[in-house]
Amino acid sequence: MNHEHHEHHAHAHHAHAEHAHAEHAQAEHAQHPHPGAGRASWATASKATLHCLTGCAIGEVLGMVIGTAFGWGNIATMVLAIVLAFFFGYALTLRGILASGVDLRAAVRVALAADTLSIAVMELIDNGVIAVWPGAMDAHLSEALFWIALAISLALAFVVTTPVNKWMIGRGKGHAVVHRYHH
Repeated sequence: MNHEHHEHHAHAHHAHAEHAHAEHAQAEHAQHPHPGAGRASWATASKATLHCLTGCAIGEVLGMVIGTAFGWGNIATMVLAIVLAFFFGYALTLRGILASGVDLRAAVRVALAADTLSIAVMELIDNGVIAVWPGAMDAHLSEALFWIALAISLALAFVVTTPVNKWMIGRGKGHAVVHRYHH
C-alpha cells in the first residue's frame, strides 16, 4: 500500500467514525433531550437530596431557635423555619454556582429551578411530621422530644425526596441543571 492510499484510507475511516459518533449523539439527544436525562443514579439523587437536606436542616433549626428565643407561637416559628430552610437551601446551591463563574442573576435562576421542588417536598414532609407528632410542636429545644421528632422528620423527608430528585435529574431537571455548572 502506498503512503497516499494509506492516508486516504485513514482519513476515510476517521470521517466514518466521526459521522457514526454524530449520528449516535443525535439519536441520544432525540431519546434524552436534556444532558444526563434518563441516567440518574440513586447515588446522584441521594447526594442532591442530602445537599437540600443540609440547607433545610440549617434553616429549620435556626428558625426554631429564633422563634423559641423570642417566644413566638408555633405558626410564626414554623413559617420562619420554612423561609430559612428555603433561604439556606438556595444559598448552598448559589455558592457552588457562583464559584463556577456564573453571574448572580443566572445563578439565582439555576438555584430556583434546581431546588424549589426538592425543598418544597422536604419542607412539606418535615413540617407535616412535626405538626402531627403529638407534643412535637410544643416541645422546647431542651427536650429530647424536640430533637427526636426533628431528626425523624428530616430522615423521612430525605427518604421521600430522594425519588423526587432521581425523577427530576433523570429528566435533566433539578440538580442536573446544577451539575452542568460543576463540570
